Amino acid sequence: DLSDIRNREIGFIFQGFNLIQNLTALENVELPLIYRGVGKRERTELSRNALTRVGLEKRMSHKPSEMSGGQQQRVAIARAIAQAPPVILADEPTGNLDSGSTKEIMGILKDLHKEGRTVIIITHDNDIAAQAERIIRIKDGQIEADYVQDTEIYEE
Repeated sequence: DLSDIRNREIGFIFQGFNLIQNLTALENVELPLIYRGVGKRERTELSRNALTRVGLEKRMSHKPSEMSGGQQQRVAIARAIAQAPPVILADEPTGNLDSGSTKEIMGILKDLHKEGRTVIIITHDNDIAAQAERIIRIKDGQIEADYVQDTEIYEE
């Protein structure tokens, strides 16, 4: 049951992209939808829409080795958002990217949040964290501080 909830309710974005190298961008986005039991026509439509949403409408047939790191991360985001999960969990989503790609990725994540999705970003980068509405700082497995837009909720 927990696996089913994770599969349907949470979109995962990984630092290392986790793309399958011999699949195209479109196929990489479609793959989790296959596991969810989404039919071919709907799966293709959802995947195309997600790739278009992240600006990759002209790169759908490209394999990861034919794309930049920023483009690969956008494929990973498209894969995470294709079926519109209410929660996006992003683990160091900009960790392997240059500053231009980082700005693009953060823009996409902010847009998702503005649409009403919960976006959780795990990061060690204070500049990335500073862009969040709420920051929860964890040290040694314990919550050390919890801030909402310059308002301290909790600090140990």
